[in-house]
Amino acid sequence: MTENGGGSEEPGQQSKLADLVDSTTISPAGTRAEPPSEEDLVARDKHEFAVLLGEFRRTAVLVPFDEQDSLWTADQNGVRWICAFSNEESLARFAEAQGGAAREWRYRTILGARLLDVMVPMLGMPAGVALDAASDDGMLFPPVKGIVPDAVAVDLGGTQ
Repeated sequence: MTENGGGSEEPGQQSKLADLVDSTTISPAGTRAEPPSEEDLVARDKHEFAVLLGEFRRTAVLVPFDEQDSLWTADQNGVRWICAFSNEESLARFAEAQGGAAREWRYRTILGARLLDVMVPMLGMPAGVALDAASDDGMLFPPVKGIVPDAVAVDLGGTQ
């Protein structure tokens, strides 16, 4: 028996299957296909975000209030983020992360579209929504055209 598990090949040597693989990918039909272009990947990502945005707009989320009965927000780099949560468990994780798990958290259920279309413009500064901020699955809906009303969207100088 040899030290590498009994095979006849030297350790670190590539198998014959690895010789067959190149930079192309295998399609579900079993034919070779070129990897997607950067443009294709960007288009796919934009489509996936549009689906998530549509889902968010149609969903009622939990929006906590601070001790002054204002929407719970966080400011970062000149943008105010309304904190929203998909369920009570996500809100509880956020409360714990804020060191406020012991206090009573008041919140309202608000439709995502209402947050983006009505509440964001009321803040009077660049604002968006941070969904499930204390979660690995969190999502940001930034203050750009197509997400918030054009009148309050931040102009990214043609980089959209």
